[in-house]
Amino acid sequence: MQFTTLALAALASLASAQKTWVVTVAQNGSLTYSPNKLVAQAGEFVQFQFHAGNHTVTQSTFDQPCQPISQHSNLTGFHSGFLPAAASAAQGMFPTYTIQINASTPLWLYCAQGKHCEGGMVMVINEPASNTSRTLETYKASAAKANTVVPGGVAGAGGSTGSTNSGASSTTGGSTSTPTGSGAGVLTAPGTIALIAAAGFALLL
Repeated sequence: MQFTTLALAALASLASAQKTWVVTVAQNGSLTYSPNKLVAQAGEFVQFQFHAGNHTVTQSTFDQPCQPISQHSNLTGFHSGFLPAAASAAQGMFPTYTIQINASTPLWLYCAQGKHCEGGMVMVINEPASNTSRTLETYKASAAKANTVVPGGVAGAGGSTGSTNSGASSTTGGSTSTPTGSGAGVLTAPGTIALIAAAGFALLL
């Protein structure tokens, strides 16, 4: 029992030592992820902080923007669920959604709320440097002509949490409350990428 406790404490300490990238969702009410492009190494975390509105962080493929990756591949992908910020901000907090990167595979992300994806609310983690045709700008241009699909929902729908990945993780990435079910999940794809995702809250400073 004592060994298990010590082992868990050591793992928690190791996780907290990893770099955490912060992406602001809807900064100043804009339909953006800021930054909308970053390079994250294996073992690092990316925390999405929802500052306004009611948005998601949802994974797609490059070729099918604004649609869940599960519709066009054998991957489940991740989906934060809809995270409204106003109610949390009134309590001095904002919702967060944190993933851990375990490979350098590109991650193409979009907001599944209304027409936000078509309006340019997209981003990439680890944009491929060797393929100049698969860029954030090209992905955004394709998104402008796409039709948003909510995981577990229908095209253009909004306001529900949709489906989540299996294998929940309780890691909160330094949040101040217990993670909620809609944001927690694990994605693994042999030889490509593994992600640990969790939702929670952070204090407004």
